Amino acid sequence: MLTLHHLNNSRSQRILWLLEELGVEYKIAFYERDSQTNLAPDSLRAVHPLGRSPVLTTPHGAIAESGAIVEYLVRNHAESGFTVPEEGKALQDYLFWLHFAEGSLMPPLVANLVLEKARQKGSKPFFIKPITDKLVDGIINAYYGPNLAQSLRYVESYLASNTWFAGEEPTGADIQMIFPLESLVASGRADNFTAIRGYVKRVHERPAYQRALEKGGEYAYA
Repeated sequence: MLTLHHLNNSRSQRILWLLEELGVEYKIAFYERDSQTNLAPDSLRAVHPLGRSPVLTTPHGAIAESGAIVEYLVRNHAESGFTVPEEGKALQDYLFWLHFAEGSLMPPLVANLVLEKARQKGSKPFFIKPITDKLVDGIINAYYGPNLAQSLRYVESYLASNTWFAGEEPTGADIQMIFPLESLVASGRADNFTAIRGYVKRVHERPAYQRALEKGGEYAYA
C-alpha cells in the first residue's frame, strides 16, 4: 500500500492528481501548515528527515521530492496512460519540462513571493521601510523578476501550439508543471497569458483532478 503524506496547499496536490490518473490504491496522511510560519509541521520529519511534503511511503521506504515521486509512480504503475514517451521530440519535451518546473520556474517564482512578502510586512520602522523596499525592488528587478518573466513567455509560447507538455496526452511532465502554473494563475500573475490560463483550466476540468481535490481537501490554487 502506498501512503501519500499530504500537506495542505503544497506540491503534494499534484501527486494526488497523478495517483488518481493512474488508478493506484493509496492512503492519505494529512498535515497542516503552521498558521504563523506557514511551514510544514515537525511531525513530517518522522516520515522523512527533510520534513517536507510530498513524501510517498512505499514498500521500499519513504521517497521525497515531487519529480522523484512522479518517476517512481510512472515507472511502477503507469500502464495505459501517463507513460513516458518512447522516443523523439515527445521524449525530449518530457525530460525538459519534467525538470524545468522545479529547476527553472519555481526558484524565481518562490523568490519573488518571499521578497514581496518581506516588503509587505509592516513591522519595520517607518524610516527603514523605504530603504528595505528599495533593496527588495532592486533584487527583484535585477534578477528574479526578469527571470520569471522570461520563463513565463517561453511557457506561454509553447502552450500556444501544444495541448500538453510532451505529446498528445498528459504525462508526468504535466504533473510537474501544473503546480507553478496554477499558483501563478491563482495569484493573478498569469492574467496576460491566455495559453497558460487555458492549460490550467484544462487540467482542472479532468475528472481525476476533481477527484484529487475532493480527497485532498481545500486547495488555494484550484
